[in-house]
Amino acid sequence: MITRAVHPSIVERARDALVVVAAALAAQGCLFTQFFSRTAQTWGDAPRAVPGRLTHPYRTDARLVVSWVGHATALVQLDDKLVLTDPVFTETVGQVSLRLVEPGIAPEALPPLDAVVISHLHFDHLSLGSLELIERKVRWLGLPEGGLTYLTDFDFPASEVPTWTTHQSRGLRVTAVPVMHGGWRYGLDAAWMKHGATGWVLDYHGLTVYFGGDTGYDQSKFRAARARLPHIDIALLPIAPIEPRDFMRSRHMDPAQTLDAYRDLGARWLVPIHFDTFVNSLDEAGAAPRKLQEEMARRGLGADQVVLLQIGEQKVFL
Repeated sequence: MITRAVHPSIVERARDALVVVAAALAAQGCLFTQFFSRTAQTWGDAPRAVPGRLTHPYRTDARLVVSWVGHATALVQLDDKLVLTDPVFTETVGQVSLRLVEPGIAPEALPPLDAVVISHLHFDHLSLGSLELIERKVRWLGLPEGGLTYLTDFDFPASEVPTWTTHQSRGLRVTAVPVMHGGWRYGLDAAWMKHGATGWVLDYHGLTVYFGGDTGYDQSKFRAARARLPHIDIALLPIAPIEPRDFMRSRHMDPAQTLDAYRDLGARWLVPIHFDTFVNSLDEAGAAPRKLQEEMARRGLGADQVVLLQIGEQKVFL
């Protein structure tokens, strides 16, 4: 694996060679090699810097705040409680896919976290290296069923939360809700990891946030969450990866489906996530938010309902 400590000229030559090989394979139509070709083009590139990176994300003057760190990582503030979703701060995912944009909050800038929730066990959502970086800040880690098997030794308490089960601590309620995604980590474990993916609903002092992690579109699951946990203030939902659609459809929503899910949940606001942070599809950079805005215009939805954040941007809702 090429690392960023290697001399730039070596990185460039190796990257160029890999791109040529991958492009030749991609020309044969293999999905994996097409993805590999796109990934290889980023090797050796430093992640893009975030201007005005958040250094003090906790707000004493607000009740409900979302700060987007990148990908599915968001810092959610509900009054005096802080919850971090799917923390990924590392420069790579699975030692292959490089980060395109630096995290919107550096791990050392995070305040103490009342909860960290993991939606599923894929490397871009359960990042053990990232958990090491924030270990001393985590008061509790929530995992889907079977997740403890993949967790290495950490100092913080962690527990699995089965679907429709609630973990409660000091007034903060964290409920696991069903989503449409795979729960395995290494491929072979797909044979037995049937419940390793979940969404989460965070509830505190009458403030409610839905975090979908990574999911395909299943109307019944979103409507079930709304029926059991109504009055959702914010829905954090993925809008990518999109392409190739026939392959992604079973586990990933496109922007139009995300807006459908937002409607199904009955949330007051939608915050799109899971795009333009890593290469994890055949999508062009910027395609997902562009398609989202086109669909918003078609449906008459404005920025007062769908809050499209930049990485490192914070939004005070209440």
